[in-house]
Amino acid sequence: MVTDMPWEMTHRPNWRQRIEGLSAESRARLAARARRAPLFAHAYAFHLNFRFGGMKPLDLVEFARGQRLAGLKIHVEDGEQASLARMPDEALSALGAAVSEFGLELHVETSTTELAGLSDAVRIALLTGASSLRCYPRYEGRISQIVAWTIADLRRLEVLDPEGRLRFTLEQHEDLKSAELIQIIEAVANPRLSLLFDFGNMINAFEAPMSALAAQAPYITEVHVKDCLVRADRGGWAHLACLSGNGDLPMLAMLVELLLLGGDRPQVLAFGLEEEEGYFAPALRFASEAGDPFIPARSPSFTTIGTGNQERRLRQEIAAAHRQVETIRSLLQKIITQAEKVQE
Repeated sequence: MVTDMPWEMTHRPNWRQRIEGLSAESRARLAARARRAPLFAHAYAFHLNFRFGGMKPLDLVEFARGQRLAGLKIHVEDGEQASLARMPDEALSALGAAVSEFGLELHVETSTTELAGLSDAVRIALLTGASSLRCYPRYEGRISQIVAWTIADLRRLEVLDPEGRLRFTLEQHEDLKSAELIQIIEAVANPRLSLLFDFGNMINAFEAPMSALAAQAPYITEVHVKDCLVRADRGGWAHLACLSGNGDLPMLAMLVELLLLGGDRPQVLAFGLEEEEGYFAPALRFASEAGDPFIPARSPSFTTIGTGNQERRLRQEIAAAHRQVETIRSLLQKIITQAEKVQE
């Protein structure tokens, strides 16, 4: 939804009324799905510890196990010299074995759709026994060019994974709008390709969360959960990530809608807990933009560590990751309580 309204005037959904309006069958399904929501650890919640604190992929496995999560999502570059991208094949297989031994599911992520990076990410995912690979385009160019290039890139997925061992997700990552993502998904027409919905990345594309979710809903199979503060930025919206529950996003309303997706089986297969306190992303789309706007070159996401005490900042990040698990479980319990209260 494109609007020139300030963020403060955008629609605020009432999640309790939404649940009250559901049928008894849908309320029971919602409560059951909230109880079994597949929560995944996400490496970005430990972004600074991976970069500056010596954290390694196996440490994220241990975190997921200790928090009784369903699995973990990790970028191929997380961990610097210890990252998946720098591991020999034997180490990748050993990591996959550890994930499997603990009964966890592994998802791999990369920040490109270009052939070289995408093919290496597929190689890594297959060697680790991952079930899913996330990607997104990071091209400089007109929107029409980025869409066309991404379609061409993702049509190669059948060749890169001919046995169909992986699911693939395309994430909205601050530049493309929902309609453009759907255009890519429908043009590629690969049944193993779907959308990953990020709680805040539509902000930078000048879309409101609930309208973006509604548009993308038929194609969403995975989620990144986070919160952020929305800031006016040159006629668009920027976002500053914050602790979950302290920001401007309608987290409960989004969780309700995502849990309701799918008929007999849940459509969303993974909720990645991606706490990103301190991450800032500027506006990339604007209310008054031209019909085919230009997107400048950009790096993969990163958070600055700041100039304060580094050890304190690393401990703060670890505490925030643990706190997010508690926060999201608390939000899910609120949904369960409301759904079952209405049934009484």
